[in-house]
Amino acid sequence: MRAARYYGNKDIRIEEIDEPTAGAGEVLIDVAFCGICGTDLHEYLDGPIFCPTPDTPTSWTGETAPVTLGHELSGVVAALGEGITDLEVGDTVVVEPYILKDGTDTGPDSTDYHLSEGMNFIGLGGGGGGGLAEKLAVPRRWVHKIDPSIPLDQAALIEPLAVAYHGVQRSGAKAGDIAVIGGAGPIGLLTGAVLRALGVTVVISELSSLRRQKALDSGAADHALDPAAVDVAQEVHDLTGGKGADIAFEATSVQAVLDTLMDALRPTGVLLNISIWGHRSDFDMHKLVMKEIDLRGSIGYVNNHPAVIELVESGKIDLAPFITGRIQLEDLIDKGFDTLIHRNETAVKILVSPSGKGVDPA
Repeated sequence: MRAARYYGNKDIRIEEIDEPTAGAGEVLIDVAFCGICGTDLHEYLDGPIFCPTPDTPTSWTGETAPVTLGHELSGVVAALGEGITDLEVGDTVVVEPYILKDGTDTGPDSTDYHLSEGMNFIGLGGGGGGGLAEKLAVPRRWVHKIDPSIPLDQAALIEPLAVAYHGVQRSGAKAGDIAVIGGAGPIGLLTGAVLRALGVTVVISELSSLRRQKALDSGAADHALDPAAVDVAQEVHDLTGGKGADIAFEATSVQAVLDTLMDALRPTGVLLNISIWGHRSDFDMHKLVMKEIDLRGSIGYVNNHPAVIELVESGKIDLAPFITGRIQLEDLIDKGFDTLIHRNETAVKILVSPSGKGVDPA
């Protein structure tokens, strides 16, 4: 089968590899769609980070480069390994793509398995495969059945939606709150979608006019502001009668955005960082103290997929507006990575079809 294999910095190759099989306790999935994540771009431009090198594994599986990329995926059950009785061939599914140390408590009451020692992701640290391949074998624990009414292209966004959902959960947002989001990239937009589904009023700050319009058209925001044209913090204070936002979400890893959010928050507000920073922040600790800001971080998800899937199945969140491209595997770099790196204002979520089915016309 074909797969996108990560060899190292700016070295991803589409290759023929052996098809996986479903071992005991595993589910074999025919991959329908796999999203290109910002983490994939970081690995391509700056990595390896989560990905291994040819000499050094980064996950408990002990795999070294090359590894198959892709962790935002949907598909159809193709085969079931020994011991699995609660799924059937033909079921539509998504994957919660964790690689964790054997023995980690991943039960329904766990609130921290995503923070366990050596945590990594299927499709980055190895895991026997990835979503940028025609097939993938995954331990049953990480496979979530979805209603067949959910189109499989939209289902591929459930993983990043779970990232947004967990961030919102960490923030303590509730109906009636006013939130400001810095950045209308995929995670910023999906965070807005989750917040609005909960009854939160959302203000998004974004330089790109195309992404500001996407935030409004998709229903991810009530207000979309251009930080180059207006004082975002002042606009938020005006919208809230001088009070300031209850919650702010940093989704850019840009210092100027973080500073703006600090100014936009009300005293005792919550600042939730959901972006991955590749450098240290020059954070204004004095302002945090004087406003008694509650600064929180968020990474991944933990037992969030069932609630996220219910949001989509119930129609409370429509994922269709966030898909801006569907490409074939061989176009991964030219139409996928290059677009998101050099023309990211024109795209939100680009999906890859490893089989070539369901791609957009050339």
